[in-house]
Amino acid sequence: MVTQSVSVTLKSKEEVKERMSKPEVISGSEILLRSLVLEDVDCVFGYPGGAVLYIYDAMHGFSDFNHVLTRHEQGAIHAADGYARASGKVGVCIATSGPGATNLVTGIATAYMDSVPLVVITGNVISSLIGTDAFQEADITGITMPITKHSYMVRDVEDLPRIIHEAFHIANTGRKGPVLIDIPKDVSAAKTLFKPVTEVSIRGYNPTVSPNKLQVDKLIKAIEASERPLILAGGGVVYSGAHEELLEFVTKTDIPITTTLLGLGGFPSGNDLWLGMPGMHGTYTANKSIQSADLLINIGARFDDRVTGKLAGFAPLAKIVHIDIDPAEIGKNVPTDIPIVGDVKTVLQQANLLAKRADKADAWREQIQESKAQYPFSYKDSDTELKPQWVVEMIHETTNGDAIVTTDVGQHQMWAAQYYKFNKPRSWVTSGGLGTMGFGFPSAIGAQMANPDRVVVSINGDGGMQMCAQELAICAINNIPVKVVILNNQVLGMVRQWQELIHENRFSHIDLAGSPDFVKLAEAYGVKGFRASNKEEAKVAWEEALSHPGPAVVEFVVRRDENVYPMVAQGSTIDQMIMGDAE
Repeated sequence: MVTQSVSVTLKSKEEVKERMSKPEVISGSEILLRSLVLEDVDCVFGYPGGAVLYIYDAMHGFSDFNHVLTRHEQGAIHAADGYARASGKVGVCIATSGPGATNLVTGIATAYMDSVPLVVITGNVISSLIGTDAFQEADITGITMPITKHSYMVRDVEDLPRIIHEAFHIANTGRKGPVLIDIPKDVSAAKTLFKPVTEVSIRGYNPTVSPNKLQVDKLIKAIEASERPLILAGGGVVYSGAHEELLEFVTKTDIPITTTLLGLGGFPSGNDLWLGMPGMHGTYTANKSIQSADLLINIGARFDDRVTGKLAGFAPLAKIVHIDIDPAEIGKNVPTDIPIVGDVKTVLQQANLLAKRADKADAWREQIQESKAQYPFSYKDSDTELKPQWVVEMIHETTNGDAIVTTDVGQHQMWAAQYYKFNKPRSWVTSGGLGTMGFGFPSAIGAQMANPDRVVVSINGDGGMQMCAQELAICAINNIPVKVVILNNQVLGMVRQWQELIHENRFSHIDLAGSPDFVKLAEAYGVKGFRASNKEEAKVAWEEALSHPGPAVVEFVVRRDENVYPMVAQGSTIDQMIMGDAE
């Protein structure tokens, strides 16, 4: 269980909020901290520096939320991201000006691409020096303009309560995403009468939640007429908390369903109608079904290129229904026949009032079940080498599919998506749109802080782990019991796979020789370390790691040349799969 520096009961939390909301002349820094408490923030990830010294001075002795000092600003924002994805709350991080702020950029872009609600707080130089190239000055609002949902430069301390309240509202409504608040040092020092803001009125910002009923009626009629309907569910199902409504919709209509990489966990993997994940490394059945469907119902996915493959040949026979809270996504990549703008949960609640079984699709359902039985994910196991797929299967079996799993980016990410079966939403944390290496381990720290009583497993490659390994320190210091898995194939695996299959074995700059002894590295930080290179060692090491009460690192030495299959090469339609071992 995670060691918490403060334990707040519901009663005491209300008492704290009552105390924090009393009008009082205080500094901008104190206003910030009080406002965070009033927004129900219980954990902040950050790294101090000159421009945020007043904020951190106000935080001295402050015990109304946890602050986790990471070892790099990128670790802070990835941890805040993992916290948000695993909890459904807004993640919060703090960094200083200049390099502190710019070190957050990759994490902001990661959250923006995947619609993750964050409030990112940066310091800046004093207002009179802005624009003079002062020491550690950076125009972070300008730098991040394309990758934030909104950003603020606070010019007047009296605006701070309103801005903070608006930032949380914007981040966690509509299509969710990161909001940045840049606070000059003089604003954080200035004093004013603090009056909490509890209402929001933002001209021009009014996301559509409830759908047009006529469009929902069109969806129901399309289902009734369809012989080969298919649902494509994405991360919007998870983010809107619509997993129960989706299950009800599928149960009532009896329509087969495939879930995108970010949609994993939004629908129970054990359900017979689930086809697995579609796209570049998706299942044979999901990809073939998309190409054969006469009705494709997109629920909260954005038709990413890793799902669609060659757009001109995607779902060529299907009438397209697209349900999304962001109208800009509808029709952006794939022409849409029935657009439905609204919150996924609300749309499905209305659709479920009318939904009936797709009676014309019996032959289609039978065909899909035959395909699932004939073409499951498969690999050639080995008695002499440790296969990464086998490792993921072992992790699934030993955690009963109930762990929160975070990943870095690469082959291990795809193997985790393929071979770990998720039954609950918010149990899968991965960088989808941006594909950010270095994300996996820090995001697990955030996920564990949000869920102190759940098992959190971070699956990484030996490449991505070296981009964030310094965060082992905070696991040791705070006894954050993340179980860190490193699938070590001594190479940049996904790059090697592409170079083998697409670039005719011209391997260029992929060798990770010189990587550290990960067991010794873990132990240097005070974290328990294990290594395994065969199945028996793997079983023993993993059992010990799971039973260990604190953080643990397990290095699984796996086959260097193993590939992820199926694979759809760029420029191909998704039914043109390289099956590899399954061929």
